[in-house]
Amino acid sequence: MPQPASTPEGLRAALALLAPETLATFDAERAAALQQARAQVSAAPMRRFVGQWAVYVAVERHPERAARLHELEARVTQAADLSEARAIAAEIGRIIDTACAEAGIERGQGAA
Repeated sequence: MPQPASTPEGLRAALALLAPETLATFDAERAAALQQARAQVSAAPMRRFVGQWAVYVAVERHPERAARLHELEARVTQAADLSEARAIAAEIGRIIDTACAEAGIERGQGAA
C-alpha cells in the first residue's frame, strides 16, 4: 500500500485497511485536535494530529518494520544496561526517521 495523503480522510482510510482496531482512537484524537484547534484558533493541533498519524501509517504499512518497532519498544524497558538501551533507542529512532521521511513529515513536526 502506498503512503496515503496526509489528510484525516486519507489516513483514516489507510487505517481501516492496516489497523482497524485503531479507528476509535483515531476518531477520538481527531475530535480532540479539532476542538483544540477551534479553541486556540490555530491549525497547529490538527497539523500535529495528522503528522502523528501519518508516521503511524508509514510504519504500519510495512508489517516487518511495524513488528520490529513493537519488539524494540517492548525490549527497551527490559534492557540489561544503558548501552543496550541506547542501541535499542537508536534503532527505534532510525525506524521513526524512515517513517517520517516516507510520510513527508519533519521529525518533531508531529512524529511520535
